Amino acid sequence: MADRDEPARAVPGPAEQERLLDEWGVPAHIRRHSRQVARVARVLGRWLREYGGQDLDPDLLEAAAVLHDVAKARCLGSLQDHAKEGADILRGAGYAEVADLVGQHVELRGSRPHGRVDEAEVLNYSDKRVRHEEVVSLAERFEDLIQRYGRNHAEAEARIRANWERTRRLEEKLFRRLPFTPEDLTRAVRCGEAC
Repeated sequence: MADRDEPARAVPGPAEQERLLDEWGVPAHIRRHSRQVARVARVLGRWLREYGGQDLDPDLLEAAAVLHDVAKARCLGSLQDHAKEGADILRGAGYAEVADLVGQHVELRGSRPHGRVDEAEVLNYSDKRVRHEEVVSLAERFEDLIQRYGRNHAEAEARIRANWERTRRLEEKLFRRLPFTPEDLTRAVRCGEAC
Protein backbone atom coordinates (compact mmCIF):
# COMPACT_ATOMS: atom_id res chain seq x y z
CA MET A 1 0.00 0.00 0.00
CA ALA A 2 1.30 3.49 -0.87
CA ASP A 3 2.28 5.89 1.86
CA ARG A 4 -0.72 8.10 2.69
CA ASP A 5 1.44 11.23 2.41
CA GLU A 6 2.65 10.26 -1.05
CA PRO A 7 0.51 11.78 -3.84
CA ALA A 8 -1.04 9.39 -6.34
CA ARG A 9 0.87 9.26 -9.62
CA ALA A 10 -1.10 10.07 -12.72
CA VAL A 11 -0.26 7.48 -15.34
CA PRO A 12 -2.97 6.70 -17.90
CA GLY A 13 -3.96 3.06 -18.22
CA PRO A 14 -4.64 1.35 -21.56
CA ALA A 15 -8.25 2.58 -21.89
CA GLU A 16 -7.23 6.19 -21.21
CA GLN A 17 -4.31 5.87 -23.63
CA GLU A 18 -6.73 4.77 -26.35
CA ARG A 19 -9.12 7.59 -25.50
CA LEU A 20 -6.32 10.15 -25.86
CA LEU A 21 -5.18 8.65 -29.17
CA ASP A 22 -8.78 8.81 -30.42
CA GLU A 23 -9.31 12.35 -29.13
CA TRP A 24 -6.21 13.62 -30.95
CA GLY A 25 -6.95 11.74 -34.18
CA VAL A 26 -3.84 9.56 -34.19
CA PRO A 27 -3.98 7.43 -37.35
CA ALA A 28 -3.55 3.65 -37.36
CA HIS A 29 -0.02 3.64 -38.80
CA ILE A 30 1.26 5.96 -36.05
CA ARG A 31 -0.48 3.82 -33.42
CA ARG A 32 1.22 0.70 -34.82
CA HIS A 33 4.58 2.48 -34.68
CA SER A 34 3.94 3.57 -31.09
CA ARG A 35 2.93 0.06 -30.02
CA GLN A 36 6.16 -1.29 -31.49
CA VAL A 37 8.13 1.39 -29.63
CA ALA A 38 6.29 0.26 -26.48
CA ARG A 39 7.38 -3.35 -27.13
CA VAL A 40 11.02 -2.26 -27.46
CA ALA A 41 10.77 -0.12 -24.32
CA ARG A 42 9.08 -2.95 -22.41
CA VAL A 43 11.85 -5.46 -23.21
CA LEU A 44 14.68 -2.99 -22.67
CA GLY A 45 13.13 -1.66 -19.47
CA ARG A 46 12.68 -5.20 -18.10
CA TRP A 47 16.30 -6.05 -18.92
CA LEU A 48 17.54 -2.87 -17.27
CA ARG A 49 15.51 -3.60 -14.13
CA GLU A 50 16.38 -7.31 -13.91
CA TYR A 51 19.99 -7.33 -15.13
CA GLY A 52 21.12 -3.71 -14.90
CA GLY A 53 19.81 -2.86 -11.45
CA GLN A 54 17.92 0.18 -12.72
CA ASP A 55 14.80 1.46 -10.96
CA LEU A 56 12.42 2.07 -13.87
CA ASP A 57 8.65 2.41 -13.71
CA PRO A 58 7.19 0.00 -16.29
CA ASP A 59 3.72 1.59 -16.28
CA LEU A 60 5.09 5.09 -16.82
CA LEU A 61 7.38 3.86 -19.59
CA GLU A 62 4.58 1.93 -21.31
CA ALA A 63 2.18 4.90 -21.24
CA ALA A 64 4.83 7.29 -22.57
CA ALA A 65 5.78 4.88 -25.36
CA VAL A 66 2.17 4.38 -26.48
CA LEU A 67 1.49 8.15 -26.36
CA HIS A 68 4.85 9.52 -27.56
CA ASP A 69 3.47 10.50 -30.99
CA VAL A 70 0.05 11.73 -29.84
CA ALA A 71 0.65 15.05 -31.66
CA LYS A 72 2.53 13.71 -34.70
CA ALA A 73 -0.38 13.71 -37.18
CA ARG A 74 -1.48 17.24 -36.30
CA CYS A 75 2.10 18.54 -36.64
CA LEU A 76 2.89 16.92 -40.01
CA GLY A 77 3.51 19.51 -42.69
CA SER A 78 4.01 22.27 -40.14
CA LEU A 79 6.97 23.64 -38.25
CA GLN A 80 5.48 22.52 -34.93
CA ASP A 81 7.60 20.29 -32.71
CA HIS A 82 5.46 17.17 -32.22
CA ALA A 83 7.37 16.17 -29.05
CA LYS A 84 6.66 19.55 -27.43
CA GLU A 85 3.06 19.58 -28.64
CA GLY A 86 2.53 16.04 -27.36
CA ALA A 87 3.97 16.99 -23.99
CA ASP A 88 1.60 19.99 -23.84
CA ILE A 89 -1.40 17.76 -24.66
CA LEU A 90 -0.50 15.26 -21.95
CA ARG A 91 0.30 17.91 -19.36
CA GLY A 92 -3.11 19.47 -20.07
CA ALA A 93 -4.73 16.06 -19.53
CA GLY A 94 -3.09 15.80 -16.10
CA TYR A 95 -0.23 13.47 -16.96
CA ALA A 96 2.84 15.58 -16.14
CA GLU A 97 5.30 12.69 -15.73
CA VAL A 98 4.26 11.12 -19.02
CA ALA A 99 4.43 14.56 -20.64
CA ASP A 100 8.02 15.01 -19.48
CA LEU A 101 9.07 11.76 -21.17
CA VAL A 102 7.13 12.48 -24.37
CA GLY A 103 8.77 15.90 -24.56
CA GLN A 104 12.17 14.18 -24.66
CA HIS A 105 11.47 11.36 -27.11
CA VAL A 106 13.09 13.20 -30.04
CA GLU A 107 15.93 14.85 -28.15
CA LEU A 108 16.94 14.32 -24.53
CA ARG A 109 17.40 17.35 -22.32
CA GLY A 110 20.93 17.49 -21.01
CA SER A 111 23.77 15.07 -21.44
CA ARG A 112 23.66 11.97 -19.24
CA PRO A 113 26.59 9.77 -20.27
CA HIS A 114 26.91 8.20 -16.82
CA GLY A 115 24.76 7.43 -13.83
CA ARG A 116 21.28 6.06 -13.50
CA VAL A 117 19.28 5.17 -16.60
CA ASP A 118 15.86 6.81 -16.60
CA GLU A 119 12.61 6.30 -18.45
CA ALA A 120 13.26 9.28 -20.78
CA GLU A 121 16.44 7.62 -22.03
CA VAL A 122 14.73 4.27 -22.58
CA LEU A 123 11.85 5.92 -24.48
CA ASN A 124 14.19 8.07 -26.56
CA TYR A 125 16.33 5.09 -27.52
CA SER A 126 13.35 2.78 -28.15
CA ASP A 127 11.84 5.26 -30.60
CA LYS A 128 15.17 5.44 -32.45
CA ARG A 129 15.10 1.66 -32.93
CA VAL A 130 11.71 1.55 -34.71
CA ARG A 131 11.43 2.55 -38.37
CA HIS A 132 7.72 2.73 -39.07
CA GLU A 133 6.77 -0.60 -37.42
CA GLU A 134 10.02 -2.51 -37.84
CA VAL A 135 12.74 -2.87 -35.21
CA VAL A 136 16.01 -1.91 -36.90
CA SER A 137 19.55 -0.93 -35.95
CA LEU A 138 20.44 2.68 -35.22
CA ALA A 139 22.32 2.82 -38.53
CA GLU A 140 19.25 1.68 -40.48
CA ARG A 141 16.98 4.11 -38.63
CA PHE A 142 19.20 7.14 -39.02
CA GLU A 143 20.06 6.43 -42.67
CA ASP A 144 16.30 6.37 -43.31
CA LEU A 145 15.88 9.68 -41.46
CA ILE A 146 18.66 11.24 -43.53
CA GLN A 147 17.03 10.02 -46.75
CA ARG A 148 13.59 11.29 -45.75
CA TYR A 149 14.44 14.57 -44.03
CA GLY A 150 18.08 15.44 -44.68
CA ARG A 151 18.64 14.82 -48.37
CA ASN A 152 19.52 18.10 -50.08
CA HIS A 153 19.17 19.91 -46.73
CA ALA A 154 22.63 20.22 -45.21
CA GLU A 155 21.42 21.77 -41.97
CA ALA A 156 18.77 19.08 -41.38
CA GLU A 157 21.25 16.33 -42.22
CA ALA A 158 23.78 17.78 -39.75
CA ARG A 159 21.12 17.79 -36.99
CA ILE A 160 20.19 14.18 -37.77
CA ARG A 161 23.82 13.08 -37.73
CA ALA A 162 24.43 14.85 -34.41
CA ASN A 163 21.36 13.12 -32.94
CA TRP A 164 22.65 9.81 -34.32
CA GLU A 165 25.93 10.29 -32.46
CA ARG A 166 24.12 11.18 -29.22
CA THR A 167 21.92 8.11 -29.59
CA ARG A 168 24.95 5.89 -30.30
CA ARG A 169 26.46 7.08 -27.00
CA LEU A 170 23.13 6.44 -25.25
CA GLU A 171 23.10 2.91 -26.68
CA GLU A 172 26.56 2.33 -25.19
CA LYS A 173 25.33 3.57 -21.80
CA LEU A 174 22.26 1.33 -21.85
CA PHE A 175 23.97 -1.85 -23.00
CA ARG A 176 27.13 -1.58 -20.87
CA ARG A 177 24.87 -2.55 -17.96
CA LEU A 178 23.43 -5.60 -19.70
CA PRO A 179 24.53 -9.10 -20.76
CA PHE A 180 22.78 -8.40 -24.08
CA THR A 181 23.58 -6.56 -27.31
CA PRO A 182 21.43 -4.22 -29.41
CA GLU A 183 21.01 -7.12 -31.84
CA ASP A 184 19.65 -9.26 -28.98
CA LEU A 185 17.04 -6.55 -28.39
CA THR A 186 15.96 -6.74 -32.02
CA ARG A 187 15.58 -10.53 -31.79
CA ALA A 188 13.75 -10.40 -28.44
CA VAL A 189 11.16 -7.89 -29.68
CA ARG A 190 10.66 -9.73 -32.97
CA CYS A 191 10.00 -13.08 -31.28
CA GLY A 192 7.92 -11.59 -28.46
CA GLU A 193 7.29 -13.43 -25.23
CA ALA A 194 8.30 -16.74 -26.85
CA CYS A 195 12.00 -15.93 -26.31
